[in-house]
Amino acid sequence: MTSSMSSERILLLLIRWAILGLAVWVASEIVTGIRTDGWQSAMLVAAILGLLNLYLRPILTLLTLPLTVVSLGLFLVVINAALLGLTSWIAGWSNLAEFEVDSAGSALLGALIISLVSLIIGMFVRPQRLARGMSGRFE
Repeated sequence: MTSSMSSERILLLLIRWAILGLAVWVASEIVTGIRTDGWQSAMLVAAILGLLNLYLRPILTLLTLPLTVVSLGLFLVVINAALLGLTSWIAGWSNLAEFEVDSAGSALLGALIISLVSLIIGMFVRPQRLARGMSGRFE
């Protein structure tokens, strides 16, 4: 792997992390049952949620595949809500970030908002293209 490609991957990770942090912040502003203490907490929560999405989400998706197929993919929102709840628990347990999710309903609504905000921002920002341009690799 060349230096340009590794810097591109790091930039892509940072851009996606910033998008997720912004989405978490938006969800905390919209959903009354989700609270965070400023942008620093939102970014720490985004890091925790990103790691859970990276390592735990594929396992949960595979284990619940029959439910996901029967529900035409809607069960993925439940998985996202569970991961958001787990993120809240980890943040509270570790005292890393001020982040609370009050109920399953708040987690479901928050997961939907985080997904939509991330999707919309990703459509405009195009993280892959931006990282490629910032690392000096143009195609």
